[in-house]
Amino acid sequence: MKNNSTYIIGEIGQNHNGSLELAKQLIDMGSMSIKEPVFNTNINKINAVKLTKRDLSEELSDSLMRKIYNSPHSFGKTYGEHREFLELSNNEHYECFKYAKEKNLDFIETLCSIKCLSILKLFTPNFLKVASRDLTNLPLLNALSETKIPIILSTGMAGKKELDDALNIITKYHNKISILHCVSEYPTQPQNVNLNSINYLKKNFPNYKIGFSDHTIGIAAPIAAVAMGAEIIEKHITLDRKMKGTDQAGSLGPDGLKRMVRDIRVLEKSFGKEDLFIEPSVKSAKIKLERSIASNKDLKKGDIISINDLHLLSPGDGYKWSEKENIIGRKLNADHSKDEIIYKKNIK
Repeated sequence: MKNNSTYIIGEIGQNHNGSLELAKQLIDMGSMSIKEPVFNTNINKINAVKLTKRDLSEELSDSLMRKIYNSPHSFGKTYGEHREFLELSNNEHYECFKYAKEKNLDFIETLCSIKCLSILKLFTPNFLKVASRDLTNLPLLNALSETKIPIILSTGMAGKKELDDALNIITKYHNKISILHCVSEYPTQPQNVNLNSINYLKKNFPNYKIGFSDHTIGIAAPIAAVAMGAEIIEKHITLDRKMKGTDQAGSLGPDGLKRMVRDIRVLEKSFGKEDLFIEPSVKSAKIKLERSIASNKDLKKGDIISINDLHLLSPGDGYKWSEKENIIGRKLNADHSKDEIIYKKNIK
């Protein structure tokens, strides 16, 4: 991850709806260049895409697998059939990995069971992501940590104890860990987002990168998170928010993704340094708009200037009121018209 910019993850998850071609289209969407005409510059795209891999033999109880699934978002008669339809094979995940690399994107995998680690025989993701629901799945955390691949944790279902327990497992093997504040509510209601958890994580876990995995509608929350110091942003993406699928409506479509990335990248340029100073770009406005000491009446050559002869007018390239002692009591070396700035050249 680059230290000078926000690491933005486009979460495909299972918004590919079981289609390799749709997954590749979502990777194309993530690799789009973004032009900001106001600043006449290209803006850095997202950094990574993320997929999720499940092994249904380690996923659901038998009764839940056989449960009838009547949702309008169902891709099968039972919930098990629905989940099976949405799974891409290991080889299809490998195809997505290679395609993302061709597009200069990092590739992240959420592996939801120990058996899913078989995918690592084909390729090595840049990061392994631990879903919020698996933060307490300590056997899985142990297996993921043994790979020594950097890990990203989401805290959507965790308090400090659960997070500490997870970190105790991972740090037996490595410290390449990032922690994302998250709320596992889809979509997350504004009153439940609690962005101040980012401050908490930054203070209490200073050795790790802290970010935000966002499930709100819109782009306000992730942009605010960056302003609060989040170094990673994860957001679901889709080609069309009206597509079939439980995560589609709460995801960002192409335009929403462009706007979020644009606003984050512009915000990054806005932080500057912790100081109060006059920005050089303000110089022309300062001269044009600030006020300088001027005469409030017509004055004659040789007149001694008094405070009663003065007021303030623009432009700001003359004496400031704090410098009035440089003028009061001095003689004019020529006639001076009312409402004109008094410059050094006008006085003896």
